[in-house]
Amino acid sequence: MDILEQFAPYFRSVNHFDKDNGLQFEIINPGEIIYRLTILEKHLSSPNVAHGATIAGFMDCVLGLSALSLALTQGNLTSTVEFKLNFIRPAHLGDKLIGSGRIDYKGKSLIIASGDVKLETGELVAKGLGTFNTYPLEKKGEMYASLTSKN
Repeated sequence: MDILEQFAPYFRSVNHFDKDNGLQFEIINPGEIIYRLTILEKHLSSPNVAHGATIAGFMDCVLGLSALSLALTQGNLTSTVEFKLNFIRPAHLGDKLIGSGRIDYKGKSLIIASGDVKLETGELVAKGLGTFNTYPLEKKGEMYASLTSKN
């Protein structure tokens, strides 16, 4: 079993943000992911409209998992350095969002990822660009042990 196959169930079990917000992800290839989110009542800031922080948090997940899925294949983890978000249109109660992320650049210690959040109908909700620092997986002892143990 490769590290990404081991990582996905581990990440799902420890990532409370995803669980609490109903986020679901799929790693297509290292550095290429899809995330899904349905806008629920708890995501609203005004009648029927999702709070910007919901979209921002979702975009951080999209960009971050893109970077992380590539970094893991090289024995590294990532942390967000910064990200930029352009809000294009609001998301409403019941909207099903699809976030897609990809890697634009991989250096020695930085990864740059870009992403889109769209409605299920294909209309663009937001665009994002993020920078992520990479560091050795060994620095997270429990995670390292979980992902490197032979099953």
